[in-house]
Amino acid sequence: MLKDAGQRKELFFSILFLLPALAIFAVLLLNPIVQAIYQSFFIWKGIAGAPMVWTGLNNYIAVLKDHLFWLSMRNSVIFMIGGFVVLMPLSFILAMIITSGIRGTRFYKTAFFMPVMLPITAVGLMWVYILEPNWGLINTALKWANKMEWARNWLGTSTLNVVVVVLVNEWIYAGLNMLIFAAGLIAIDHTLYEAAEIDGASRWQRLCRITLPLTKESFKIFSVMCVTGCLKTFDLIYAMTKGGPNHTSETPVSFLYAQAFSYRNFGVGNAVGTILLILGVALSLAINKIITSEN
Repeated sequence: MLKDAGQRKELFFSILFLLPALAIFAVLLLNPIVQAIYQSFFIWKGIAGAPMVWTGLNNYIAVLKDHLFWLSMRNSVIFMIGGFVVLMPLSFILAMIITSGIRGTRFYKTAFFMPVMLPITAVGLMWVYILEPNWGLINTALKWANKMEWARNWLGTSTLNVVVVVLVNEWIYAGLNMLIFAAGLIAIDHTLYEAAEIDGASRWQRLCRITLPLTKESFKIFSVMCVTGCLKTFDLIYAMTKGGPNHTSETPVSFLYAQAFSYRNFGVGNAVGTILLILGVALSLAINKIITSEN
């Protein structure tokens, strides 16, 4: 009986200490989500006091029929492909470098992580100037190398601009994801490597049989962050292309921004946000289930 009373007292104080954080979470996160979902069923100009007209699922139907929405989703898929094909191996390699104990590790950590610490807008504008077709650094270097046939309007070509922004995105976030993989690598018991080396395992075998399986949680964290991050990409696209030219580099969030703040269709904008919320949660749960089931 005393044990039960002690447990109830411990539970009471645990909930009591959690209440401030839960209140902030509810006010700043849950409340806006609920309001956005509710407003997605109305036609509303986003002006206080303006009438909200019930429209049911029409906002969702309008979004799903809009080719720009599907174009923006295609661009999100390109971001995801870039994340898994370029960013994931790059971040893992950088993590192996900084955890290998080689000379100059502190310098490498700082250099690799530096882009993450810079404001996204500043980084985006820096790359806009580097990629400028007339006097930008890349085209100027190609001109000096007598390779002008390789020069392009990197951000103005519809088939190229999204790929260029994706590569800039990988350059920015390689350092952040490097830390995620580094945490997993540091947690591995080095006696496993010593035992494998004594048994005659090669470096490649140690990587495949020890390193990769034991860093599976890091890969799961990366996958969830990559998928959800690609769905909500906005700042870099807005700084570098603003969704252009002719909406070819539009992302779901830039499409949402245009609908809500340029066209004052807040109901449609909230519908896009709700779709992205459902997609993000569904894909995160699917990734967790797939990776966990492989254990």
